[in-house]
Amino acid sequence: MKPKYVVIIQCDVAHHRCSGFACTDSFYKKEGKFEGYDEDVQYLSFTCGGCCGKSVAAKLEHLGRKLKTKTTLSKDDVVIHLASCMTTDNYHYDRCPHVEYIKGIVAKKGFYHVVEGSYISKNAFKKRSEGIYRTYE
Repeated sequence: MKPKYVVIIQCDVAHHRCSGFACTDSFYKKEGKFEGYDEDVQYLSFTCGGCCGKSVAAKLEHLGRKLKTKTTLSKDDVVIHLASCMTTDNYHYDRCPHVEYIKGIVAKKGFYHVVEGSYISKNAFKKRSEGIYRTYE
């Protein structure tokens, strides 16, 4: 599968203090979890909408309709990245307790290509290797 569209879903709580710059920068530099993506892959970012992440359903429904009416892309051309602020123990806080629920919503809406993670700072990587931050992989 060669992705044509990448969607990053960021934690709504983290988004209050994080612009998402590092995730976006990693995407455009094709680093980390975005390594190997073609240069012409499109990008979209939005938040989970807040705990418990239920608004992801409406956002993905909207995306699905727009893909169908405004593009030649299908849901199978899309990769959903659950941002590192949701899927890892990090500077903001520990892994989101709703990750599995959100992954279920994503699948129910017909998006089956899901990646846990986006940007990982060198400092967070170091703290995981030192056992300061928990690892979920």
